[in-house]
Amino acid sequence: MRRLGAFFIMSTLLLSGCVPQFEKEEEIVQDIDDNTQETAIVPKYNISDQYYRTVIPFKPSESRGLVVYRMNNRLDIDEFETGLMRLAQEQFPTEEFLYQDGQYLDSETVTAWLSRKLTDEQLANQEDKGANLGLNPPPVTEGTLKEQNEASPIYLSHILEQNYLVKDDEGKAELGGIVLGLAMNSIHYYSQEQGYPREYEIPDAEIEQQGKEMADEMIRRIRNIEGLENVPITVGLFKQEGKSSVVPGNFFAKGQVKSKANSVEKWTVVNEEYYLFPSSDAMANYRDDATRMLNFKADIDEYFPNYTGVVGRGFYKDEQLTELTIEIPMQFYGKAEVVGFTQYVTGLIMEHFQNYFSVKCYISSISGPEAIIIREAGKEEPFVHIYD
Repeated sequence: MRRLGAFFIMSTLLLSGCVPQFEKEEEIVQDIDDNTQETAIVPKYNISDQYYRTVIPFKPSESRGLVVYRMNNRLDIDEFETGLMRLAQEQFPTEEFLYQDGQYLDSETVTAWLSRKLTDEQLANQEDKGANLGLNPPPVTEGTLKEQNEASPIYLSHILEQNYLVKDDEGKAELGGIVLGLAMNSIHYYSQEQGYPREYEIPDAEIEQQGKEMADEMIRRIRNIEGLENVPITVGLFKQEGKSSVVPGNFFAKGQVKSKANSVEKWTVVNEEYYLFPSSDAMANYRDDATRMLNFKADIDEYFPNYTGVVGRGFYKDEQLTELTIEIPMQFYGKAEVVGFTQYVTGLIMEHFQNYFSVKCYISSISGPEAIIIREAGKEEPFVHIYD
């Protein structure tokens, strides 16, 4: 334990010596319309090549609030946004492009596109005969309620737009491309006539077909929006998990749209997935990783009686573990116990998990966060912090 204590102190000192030096922000100029320009700033410092620098002041998308009501859980919401940024990096590198929330699709447009397409009868009874913009299929009215819902589920749950700006030598920023995310439901929820909740699991092939067709229709519409006639577009299809899932969904397909093109030229498979540890799925598909987690858990069980459980979430890309997130809730009786436990867990992380993937471990109690341990991929030493 003495060796682990020294190791913990050394890690903290290494961190304190690597605090980034922030430089003065750089200014950019954006055209608001034909007669108006606006000056914004971009932070000089980028915390990681994995993230984009963001234009400040931050301009939230007009449709941003819809995501909370349209998607099943917080995990899906976060992964949908950050995963879409990850897809964007292949076409829009972080060192060349700046990030801005989507500025072209407002809440009214997104809401209209997420609705069901109107039937001929519904359209005949509507005053505005041209506003039949829903991308989800019209309802089926024949057969049992079960047959109706399975024949015409809600496929498209949400649409997310991200803008990527490029700066020229004169400091003027212009739109370099946009990225569109389509969140697809994997489960269609409905209620019986008596009000009992029911659900229908949508087949993967059906989700993919509908997503690709909807994406092409969206691109055709986007080309009619002023300012988006010629920009390159990346489209990502995201499969949501169910409402009670403890892991987020994942992107499964990506499409590239060239300047002026009205449809996706080529779709490519995105091989990403999350697994829960412990779980039967993880043991069946990634036995070695699941076994390491079980051994990690067993070592904690042996020495700390107040330990209540450990839950891991692994992110796999192309069937390789790239990030492991561990959450450990504990019952602590003093700060010394927190320090000792954190030191011990840090040693176990270094012992059980190789450094070809990143590890993030969050230790908490009923009082809130107690400690965090982060070992980045390729790094020999972790960052360890104990909260005051």
